[in-house]
Amino acid sequence: MLKVSPRANLNLNFVLKVHSTMVYQWLQKLSEHFFAFNVFRYITFRAFISFFTAFFVCYFWGPKFIRHLVKKHFGQNVRDDGPQTHLKKQGTPTMGGALMLMSILISALLWTDLSNWLVLVTLLVTFGFGAIGYVDDWLKVSKKNTKGLPGRLRLAIEFLIVIVACAALVHTHTINTLVYFPFFKQFSVDLGWFYPIFAALVVVGTANAVNLTDGLDGLAIVPVIIVAGTLGIFAYVTGHKEISSYLNIPHLVGASELSTLATAVMAAGLGFLWFNTYPAQVFMGDVGSLSLGGFLGIMAVFTNNELLMLILGGVFVVEALSVITQVVSFKLTGKRVFKMAPIHHHFELKGLDETKIIVRFWIISILLAVLSLATLKLR
Repeated sequence: MLKVSPRANLNLNFVLKVHSTMVYQWLQKLSEHFFAFNVFRYITFRAFISFFTAFFVCYFWGPKFIRHLVKKHFGQNVRDDGPQTHLKKQGTPTMGGALMLMSILISALLWTDLSNWLVLVTLLVTFGFGAIGYVDDWLKVSKKNTKGLPGRLRLAIEFLIVIVACAALVHTHTINTLVYFPFFKQFSVDLGWFYPIFAALVVVGTANAVNLTDGLDGLAIVPVIIVAGTLGIFAYVTGHKEISSYLNIPHLVGASELSTLATAVMAAGLGFLWFNTYPAQVFMGDVGSLSLGGFLGIMAVFTNNELLMLILGGVFVVEALSVITQVVSFKLTGKRVFKMAPIHHHFELKGLDETKIIVRFWIISILLAVLSLATLKLR
């Protein structure tokens, strides 16, 4: 019979206990002996430390990750019918979104409460959409074309993920089925069991709108950072009973924990921007744009800001509408409304410098974020 000393048995139990809890929960327990560790009990502190964790993982891992993409010949395939200035971007490493996802995951494992169902579903949607984007990117790179996954199949899988996830949360009464209107207090519509379908429209629409926006160096990632930060604020106040009561907004138990994920997304985005700013060393690819768009969409759902996303994500909305308008106009009349869609290409072909387009879109995103935050007091 194997004999284990009491001290060895104690050490084993300690190790198992550490691995069975989140790192921050273990650090919380140390507060019983060291008062300084008490800060890990606060979501706000963990949100800050989650931010720096994700940023430095992305920043320090970035160069090695980019070299790996170059070594594997994971280069961007540029459309021949696009702006001629983009031809020089042919071969730039893509699939950089995987770097952000790894940074977000590491930060989440360290500082976020993974027993929270809202957190788990948010990660499920984010990484589920990321997996779809990864396959799409892989097909584009391996076949050396710009088609990737069939559009209908991609949309079907995206809708399936969100509908199943939201239906499960509705069934367990984790979330409600009310849709609230921005700028109007106490005005909502109960969609009942149609809500998961509505939520899927919001999430899938947001994800694909971000995907369409990702066409210039740094154009998509900064609005993503701004919107993620704004939704992180909404998540914190939504999950805080006293603050949500004071602001007269719907309270959702556990929603505050999502703010730690929001700060991780912001920081991973900043770390990625270090390498993605003009001229880009790496592109995020569909693995990045779909996953980040999915994250923004599901955050809007969990904070009851589905309709507010039309304002907050205005840059993404306009980009998507420009494509829809272009396609519908051409099919009905044979004429194009824009020189090229999405609309950022239209401005390029009109002679605007790429960096000027990018920075102006960033400015618009900030203005829309401030307007969205104003609804906290106005509605």
